[in-house]
Amino acid sequence: MKKYAVIVAGGSGLRMGTAMPKQFLLLQGRPVLWHTLHTFLRSYEDVQIILVLPKANLTEGESLRKNLHAENRMVITEGGDTRFQSVKNGLQLIKEEAVIFVHDGVRSLVTEGLIHRCFEQAVIKGSAIPVVTATDSIRIMEDEDHYVMNRNHVRIVQTPQTFQSKLLLPAFEQPYDESFTDEATVVEASGENVYLVEGEYDNIKITRPVDLLIAEKILSERSTL
Repeated sequence: MKKYAVIVAGGSGLRMGTAMPKQFLLLQGRPVLWHTLHTFLRSYEDVQIILVLPKANLTEGESLRKNLHAENRMVITEGGDTRFQSVKNGLQLIKEEAVIFVHDGVRSLVTEGLIHRCFEQAVIKGSAIPVVTATDSIRIMEDEDHYVMNRNHVRIVQTPQTFQSKLLLPAFEQPYDESFTDEATVVEASGENVYLVEGEYDNIKITRPVDLLIAEKILSERSTL
């Protein structure tokens, strides 16, 4: 089955405290986004990348495409004002039946193993949403009240959220709703079930300076294995 990876990289540097968008900050000497793209390109020889970027960063995206020698495997398109619209812009380039990964560009520690696990489940069940069990104590706020929740019942959602195209493409024809926090919520709103798969604790989203330090450490440890 055809494979597409829609990599959404529309973040800014606000929480990083930098003028440069976080996806282009350096991680082990290369942009954060480079690591994400490189892993997906290695994961399957036939995966096609759709990179979704803000208009102001299309030139940087083209440089990454050339650096990765992926001119024949990657296209770049402009994002929208919301994640929903950015993902939709990428999906509009897919015209055939496929398994589609949707991944945060700044989750640069994603592994080939997780990508394979998501693909294999999506082929069988239609979808694969990677999650990990919460390790902190959890409290739910309701107005001024709050109560504890059993953390063993809580799952932290990651990407790549992976779907067969026959589920994902029609779901994104719906009008945008504020309840759409990720692709799983969009697909569920269309009336389809989604299925979880085991994620990875190292698959962090780089949003703050400390995340870069953690990512550097993880990549250094991987290189010694």
